Amino acid sequence: MSDPKKPLIFELVGKCTTTKARVGKMILPHGPVDTPVFMPVGTQGTLKGMLPEQLKSMGLQIMLANTYHLGTRPGIDVLRKAGGLHKFMNWDNNLLTDSGGFQMVSLLKLAEITEEGVKFQSLNEQKNEVMLTPEHSIEIQNTIGADIIMQLDDVVKTTIPDKARIEESVHRTTRWLDRCIKVHKNPQTQNIFPIVQGTLYEDLRRKSIADHVQRGVNGFAIGGLSGGESKDDFWKIVHLCTDLLPNNKPIYLMGVGFAEDLVVCCALGVDMFDCVFPTRTARFGCALLMTGQINLKKNTYANDMNPIDKDCSCNTCKKYTRAYLHGIVTDLPVACHLLTEHNVAFQLRLMRTIRENILNGTFVEFVQNFMSKIYPDKNYPSWIRDSLDAVHITLL
Repeated sequence: MSDPKKPLIFELVGKCTTTKARVGKMILPHGPVDTPVFMPVGTQGTLKGMLPEQLKSMGLQIMLANTYHLGTRPGIDVLRKAGGLHKFMNWDNNLLTDSGGFQMVSLLKLAEITEEGVKFQSLNEQKNEVMLTPEHSIEIQNTIGADIIMQLDDVVKTTIPDKARIEESVHRTTRWLDRCIKVHKNPQTQNIFPIVQGTLYEDLRRKSIADHVQRGVNGFAIGGLSGGESKDDFWKIVHLCTDLLPNNKPIYLMGVGFAEDLVVCCALGVDMFDCVFPTRTARFGCALLMTGQINLKKNTYANDMNPIDKDCSCNTCKKYTRAYLHGIVTDLPVACHLLTEHNVAFQLRLMRTIRENILNGTFVEFVQNFMSKIYPDKNYPSWIRDSLDAVHITLL
């Protein structure tokens, strides 16, 4: 490995000889991260229902927090007084913070976007306004102290047909990137990742990437997906971006967390993922399995004395039955904890299995077997079949 003073060192450990899948080790200020990696989302400095020490004991190396929400509450004064988010939330492994740009889409009715930045109506008090500029986003993230911080980007929903608006967002995102880099106070300890924009337009994605690779950054994010576009469009943009982005730096696909998506996108060459899905679906009583997910609210599980997954080594599966969980899901807070623990463990196990198969030279067979378990009737969605064909995997 090279320069130990860099806040991010990325070493490729192994590659699949058939697909674009690869295994890497990313060294960050708060420790190593094995890639491909799934990062759970702790929006406000907490993964709902879990303690930081539990997450660490499960082997979680990196998790997310959200700049917009933390900047609103508790605010940068409290975070600064606490000495940053790591200390505030008692987490000594790595953190990545989203810039707040996603709220342009999720809170669009409350937001006004200009060249200066994004003006929000406060979620807590309708009369208050919050102005999030590239400079303020970086100020919040510098105070938070996350190991990877995201530039503020101009996010446009993928289903908007207005190409002129999308092109504007591509150029503005690059301008905002330069403003973010200019005011970044901690380049020795925090890494800014640019965010590639352009929705479903290949020419705009190419332009965004061409602009961003000229900046001296340590990794890249693919943004503007998982916003309602068809999966047939989704995978083609991921495939294009991983072809064009530098292969010696980590590539982060934002907002992706379904198991099939993770497997496909690893085959397409992605290194990092995040999504609220595993933790959110736990709060609705759903548990993740290698064959899909089950809804423990269903009466089918009222007398089922099996664990969620006999092959899972998490505490929930070792100690509790489906019947027990059926009786408490969506009703008692402990159920949120137990299912969240299992679902996070599932994601970590899936990514570990992917890494092991890439290194063992059995990734193609793993993908074939994984998909056949999810779709035992072999009625594979066209996007899965087509995306895997693009990287030379033929489903069984």
